[in-house]
Formats: sequence, structure tokens, C-alpha cells
Amino acid sequence: MFFRKKGKLRMEENERLLNHIEVMKERYDNQRQLIEHSVDPSEDVISRMKLTEAKYSFLLREARIRHTRKNNL
Repeated sequence: MFFRKKGKLRMEENERLLNHIEVMKERYDNQRQLIEHSVDPSEDVISRMKLTEAKYSFLLREARIRHTRKNNL
């Protein structure tokens, strides 16, 4: 009776985590394509891509720890 809210909160946070993962993947892919198609990318663009990659890998690691999976219905 007292623990019903806990499961609901966990599901909401897992959904939020999955949404963040999708957003970060899109950002990472866009920045990687930008660097691949540019002739001489600046250090700022490269460092931003590395930061985005680190954030994306952190979110993936967190999802793996939580055993969160996307439900494909």
C-alpha cells in the first residue's frame, strides 16, 4: 500500500531517461556527421562532440545499471 508510488516514480524516471538517451543520440549523430563532412573542424566543435559522446555513454551506462529497456509494442 505504501510502496505503490515507488514503482510509478521508477517507471516515470526510466521513461525520462530513455527520452534523454534518444535526444543525446540525435545530438551526437548530428555533431559526428558535421565533423565528418567538414574539411578542418575547429577544436571547439571537436570538444563539444566529445562532451556529447561522454554524456550519451553515461546515460547508456545508467540505463544498463537500472536494467531499463525500451518497450516496442
